[in-house]
Amino acid sequence: MWRTDGQSGLLRAAVLVVLGSALMALSAKVQVPFIPVPMTLQSGVVLLIGGAYGWRLGGLAMLAYLAEGLVGLPVFAGLAAGPAYFAGPTAGYLVGFVASAALMGLAVERGWTRSLVGMAAAIIVASVVPFVTGVAWLAVLVGPAAAISAGLVPFIPAAALKGALAGLLLAKFDGLAQRRG
Repeated sequence: MWRTDGQSGLLRAAVLVVLGSALMALSAKVQVPFIPVPMTLQSGVVLLIGGAYGWRLGGLAMLAYLAEGLVGLPVFAGLAAGPAYFAGPTAGYLVGFVASAALMGLAVERGWTRSLVGMAAAIIVASVVPFVTGVAWLAVLVGPAAAISAGLVPFIPAAALKGALAGLLLAKFDGLAQRRG
């Protein structure tokens, strides 16, 4: 993982958090418009950031991303931002990204992703979290049946593809890191 001790380590951590939140913002802009929740690259990027950064920096990068949107920076899907965005249909998914990145990072740090089964399990668990929080919040707004049909079912195939790609990239990254020593 990334060393964060000492002054240079703190600077490195700060840069990684900023880069991670910027990558999340970019991935929010690559979207297929769905209503009420757009389909973006974010769920795959969350897995990559958590897996590459570890649970602390991955979670911090997601918190920084949410804070940027909360203060009004246009980092979310579409053009809306600010506190009101957190009352909208995507708020639950956004909050779930923090736990998703942290869980993926924890799985990598504990070595659970060194096998295919472990990697698949980590990706599934980390991918489910934003859906649980997202669909739960969406159900408050539109009802449970509509939340599942509009906020979960259409996203499952894309989530599986993004999870598989994230797993391949993380496995490659882990292999490179081990060779570099």
